[in-house]
Amino acid sequence: MSESGRAPGVREVAAAAGVSRQTVSRVLNDHPSIRPETRERVLAAMADLNFRPNRAARMLTTARSRTIGVLASSASSLFGPASSIDAVEQAARDAGYFVTVAHAASLDPGDLGAAIDHLGAQSVEGVIVIAPQRAVQEAMAAFSLAVPSVTLHGAGVAGDDGVFVDQLEGARLATRHLIERGHTRIAHLSGPGDWSEARARRDGFLAELAAAGLEPVVSRDGDWTAASGAAIGAELLAAPELTAVFSSNDQMALGLLHAARERGRRVPEDLAVVGFDDIPEAAFFAPPLTTVRQDFAELGRRCVARLVALIEGRELAFDAPVAPVLVVRDSA
Repeated sequence: MSESGRAPGVREVAAAAGVSRQTVSRVLNDHPSIRPETRERVLAAMADLNFRPNRAARMLTTARSRTIGVLASSASSLFGPASSIDAVEQAARDAGYFVTVAHAASLDPGDLGAAIDHLGAQSVEGVIVIAPQRAVQEAMAAFSLAVPSVTLHGAGVAGDDGVFVDQLEGARLATRHLIERGHTRIAHLSGPGDWSEARARRDGFLAELAAAGLEPVVSRDGDWTAASGAAIGAELLAAPELTAVFSSNDQMALGLLHAARERGRRVPEDLAVVGFDDIPEAAFFAPPLTTVRQDFAELGRRCVARLVALIEGRELAFDAPVAPVLVVRDSA
């Protein structure tokens, strides 16, 4: 606090750095004419004074909010969407942008429109749409956003330009791991069919089995929860010839492990299990879960980098999607 009891402002920073208030303003706005040594002196003064620039004042002086909006569906509490939001927030901060998140209460177009209106009221300069469900993607196509946007589909469709994790390849890695260990009767514990990631993971499983000349077993759709994994897993385990399962996510794999224990099927001795996501708890399952890790930090960085480029009137595309990584533990 300054001697007057209020938070330090541009005046105090200028006095501490021995520069004019105009120079402090130029540093705040990344003006190219500032000498590096002057910039460092001003930044040091800001740090010493614990100075925090006033967002509203910056908007008045620059006509820019430096704010990115995130439009998230009602399913954003699940691991994948929640991790995506966290990654976008961190990448935006690193790029010098604020983030405001609007959650659509449902997939109804009215709720999506209300969420978009909320972002507009925050004067966002661009929007990242975290839309893993087909219904959200279809509803968003009916809206015309007044600012640039990047959609994080989760699986990759035309126009994504590398801003997605290669779900198909991740599923193939998981399935190939089971095939290489000699399994020939392998099932896929499916995720919800209206999610693009679930569809891509199923397609990758089918493609890898077809390449190996094996007959696939595909379950009915789950809902990402351990409860659905346990219920559907019990159905799959009714076939004694089944020796391996690739689960569409780790939570359903947890339910499958429970179902296997109840039926006396030892993992990995009698049944091999591979999941997807590498949630923090996966390493502590019994046994620790072999799974596919997604690099959400890189995904967030790409989303923000592409959106900032669009805001600044540039095009930015990535040559390849974010690569998934197979994490081998004890369940397979």
